[in-house]
Amino acid sequence: MATISVGYRGRRRAVALLTHAALLIGGLAWLYPLFWALGSSLKSDDEFFGRGLSPLPSHFLWANYLDAWREASFGQYFLNTLLITIGTVLVTLVVTSMAGYVLARTRFPGRGFCLGLVSATLFLPHGYTIIPVFDLMQRLHLLNSLWSVIIVQASGGVVFGTFLFMGYFMAIDRELEDAALVDGANFHQTFARIMLPLSGPMLATVGLFTAITAWNSFFIPLVFTLGRPELRTLAIGMYAFIGENSTEWTLLCAGTVITLAPIIALFLLLQRFFVNGLAGAVKQ
Repeated sequence: MATISVGYRGRRRAVALLTHAALLIGGLAWLYPLFWALGSSLKSDDEFFGRGLSPLPSHFLWANYLDAWREASFGQYFLNTLLITIGTVLVTLVVTSMAGYVLARTRFPGRGFCLGLVSATLFLPHGYTIIPVFDLMQRLHLLNSLWSVIIVQASGGVVFGTFLFMGYFMAIDRELEDAALVDGANFHQTFARIMLPLSGPMLATVGLFTAITAWNSFFIPLVFTLGRPELRTLAIGMYAFIGENSTEWTLLCAGTVITLAPIIALFLLLQRFFVNGLAGAVKQ
């Protein structure tokens, strides 16, 4: 029996080592494009083409970042992207938190039908709705403004965020709300003073999802700022490095790193709340 037990533990240890090795190799393969872009952003043009697959530059040309920032007007694009992202996150959090709380704590006729109808919009591609949305923004005189981008971006994440908040609020014990009602708080005060502060992890989760989507979005900012190039975002500004006959690859990689750095830093900052928020949303 002892021999069998030792052999079994040995097999389990071998399987665990192979599993970890496979995951490590897969993780490195997944991260290789990011490492390659980071290394290529510090190469010269000659070295980029001479050592294209190597992520390590022989000399670190930090001036590529300054050249990329200046050549593509990244200063203005960075500000536009930041304003759009902040506005989209704020609008999304306000709308989804309130809608999620109402759906989690109230019952009304047709609630199931409304949930099903709203859920169906998750499967509608942007290409099917972009024309009526564009016409609506034009009729509201918001076209070619940052507000149009913020409103359209926020509307795209409302359904998903609402369902996350609904699941999170359903997992919270109702005794907290009952105690607030006994103390004289109404429905809105209970939400604002008790339930919303308790939903910090979900606020971080939905906010992070929304920020990543808004920051990296290309199609919506392109369509709704087409008449005003100065309102472009970083994702659109990357095309400044792609010419008709040539592409400035090292500056393109530098621009990619500049674009990705803020959102990666935000994820690292909020990852603990992100995991807690998702865990709370799926309890039900």
